[in-house]
Amino acid sequence: MTGLIDIRDRALGAFYGLALGDALGMPTQSLSREQIKQRFDRITTLTAADADQPIAPNLAAGSITDDTEQAMLVAELLVAGGGRIDPSDLAQSLIDWEVVMQAKGSQDLLGPSTKRAIEMILAGHTPEEAGRFGTTNGAAMRITPVGIAADVRDRQQFVEAVVQACQVTHNTTLGISSAAAVAAVVSAGLNGDELQDALQLGVEIAQQAEKYGHWVAGGRIAARVQWAQKLCANCDNQQLPTLIYDVIGTSVASQESVVAAFALAHQVATGRLSAFDALCMAASLGGDTDTIAAILGAMLGACQGLSAWPAQMIEQIKTVNDLELYSLVEHLLSLRAI
Repeated sequence: MTGLIDIRDRALGAFYGLALGDALGMPTQSLSREQIKQRFDRITTLTAADADQPIAPNLAAGSITDDTEQAMLVAELLVAGGGRIDPSDLAQSLIDWEVVMQAKGSQDLLGPSTKRAIEMILAGHTPEEAGRFGTTNGAAMRITPVGIAADVRDRQQFVEAVVQACQVTHNTTLGISSAAAVAAVVSAGLNGDELQDALQLGVEIAQQAEKYGHWVAGGRIAARVQWAQKLCANCDNQQLPTLIYDVIGTSVASQESVVAAFALAHQVATGRLSAFDALCMAASLGGDTDTIAAILGAMLGACQGLSAWPAQMIEQIKTVNDLELYSLVEHLLSLRAI
């Protein structure tokens, strides 16, 4: 059991790690690996988006995207609900969030699963029904606050907290199990687990979480994480990005992007990559780079603490986005102690 100060540091490492990964992947999101090589060679620092960036044109270096913003939305709902998220409140908050984004002229709107769920809710379906088709990574990208607020040592209660946060948009075996895997690594990191142990626990919790939600066809998250670990075990850092891009996949599908984040995390756990180098590699992969890097940053930060990230870059992200997470993290940790 770690002390309170260490838990706070790891919680901040997780949430700011999510934001850092998100910002590193912002200029490359939705670009192919070849396009990224042509424009940036590879991402090594916070970088501004080009004018023709398909999702985030002209955003300043260090800007966050929907990954961090929706994680904050979930965190605020958790705090307001005393550790519980009302599905209708989450649905309305996501609707309101997209309206604000559209008013800003942003192209960074709701993802395909979340968009479909919201449309079903507006058409009169219940929040539980609305999430029955959600298989993409939207739930996993915003689940970090649940990992901070809920203790994975009570596995059943933990999985139920994840299910509650996923139901409205990703009420499927794939959506829930992928989010549970990420949240479990974050929660285990806050408990003081080493990264390798936390990643293994993520697999176990994903297996448990597969019992929830509507069944959908697709490679199981736990099985694919274990397969990806073996696939990448003897791969050097030069070949690794291509292997992940070509074979594991980097799309918004949870069984690709979430598994890709776990594959990179395993390389950190075995000492082949530093945490920050892994985030830069994620941001350079191609595909859904901001979400892969955000999920990876949350998991690594939870296990290594805030010092895993370059302090100057964290300050830049705070300044560019007016992003102050200390109070929010304190409130989440108070829920964990209940």
